[in-house]
Amino acid sequence: MLNFEEASKIIAEAFEELRLRTEEIRITNALNRVLAEDIISDVDLPPFDNSAMDGYAIKFNPSIREWKIVGEIKAGNYKTLEIDEQTTVHIMTGSMLPENCDGVIRIEDVLVKGDKVVLNNNAGYSFKLNTRKKGEDLSKGKVAIEKGSLLKPQHIAVAASCGKSKLKVYKKLNIGILVTGDELIDINEKPSTDKIRASNPYVLHSAIKESKMNPINFGIARDDKSEMTKSVKSALDSSLDILLTSGSVSVGKFDYLKEIFENLGVEIKFWKVSIKPGKPLLFGVYNNNEQKTLVFGLPGNPVSVLVTFILFVKKHIMKLLGNQELVTANAIIKTNYKKDDNRLHFVKGTLEKDNTGSNIVSIVGEQSSGNLAQMSKSNCLIVIDENKINTKAGEIVECIMI
Repeated sequence: MLNFEEASKIIAEAFEELRLRTEEIRITNALNRVLAEDIISDVDLPPFDNSAMDGYAIKFNPSIREWKIVGEIKAGNYKTLEIDEQTTVHIMTGSMLPENCDGVIRIEDVLVKGDKVVLNNNAGYSFKLNTRKKGEDLSKGKVAIEKGSLLKPQHIAVAASCGKSKLKVYKKLNIGILVTGDELIDINEKPSTDKIRASNPYVLHSAIKESKMNPINFGIARDDKSEMTKSVKSALDSSLDILLTSGSVSVGKFDYLKEIFENLGVEIKFWKVSIKPGKPLLFGVYNNNEQKTLVFGLPGNPVSVLVTFILFVKKHIMKLLGNQELVTANAIIKTNYKKDDNRLHFVKGTLEKDNTGSNIVSIVGEQSSGNLAQMSKSNCLIVIDENKINTKAGEIVECIMI
């Protein structure tokens, strides 16, 4: 059985061989997409010296407190107006500064008397006050947004300032979802006797969407080898980048997936990892002509499904796209945690700040891998080292934010 680091390394190597495709899309459709090229500024930002606020443009002289108004400059309507130490121009935010301007006094700091402005008694000003220099934010020819950036509204604004109406982004990976089990019913049905609603398609669908990728649902495969084989083959033949299954990868009588994968030509890279939850994880690679599909046989329990997706799928998707990592934090654990094995544990927890501003983390409920209700109350996974049997309250632990 592999340990966590060994399994992660194998998966990372497989992800490096995954072929990332790109596409060019309109800037209005680029939110939450991952940039596939550096954005280079074609102009200086700002493109000219300008005023940072509404006020009066002056030539700096700390001994002068009164100026004659010789004109007005509005944003986008520059006019050549020369000023000296005795004169000023009424100027609006974002307007190009007149020559000889050494600062802008806020409109709130002066009193207007006819064609003059007088500095208020309690106000002062300094050299270059309230001005923005040409290229202060970004110089022409410099990288404005780095390749691999997850595009947020602030990135869109910068791209627009650089004149980019279209952006090259990575195409979303197609990720298939196939869940297994006779006990599963649709969420619109009422459970009876030994049936349960199938939550795994929905947790995986939302987790894939959160990872900015494209989920494709292949439904529920019953615990019948022939039916399951048809479902798996259909998924593998669908030009997927990644296939996620849940259930049927442990050692039970009806856990057929490992055998089915092998029979269909999936190269099994490993089966079982020394972690809790998620021990029966399977990983393989399927080559269908030029299409390479990474195959993850996730456990069937809902908590294990989400935990293994975060640790082994989402983590490596983020690395593949560049400049992105799972968010982690160190925290003081509030209660003792004891384990009776040498597996790496990922414990449901809630991280918050105490009254001193320090990170503290609490264990959320019991740690059953089927307890979705407790998982919904958690905001992190507490990492308990495989060699640590007794973790005591007050110790520092690593937390993976979820």
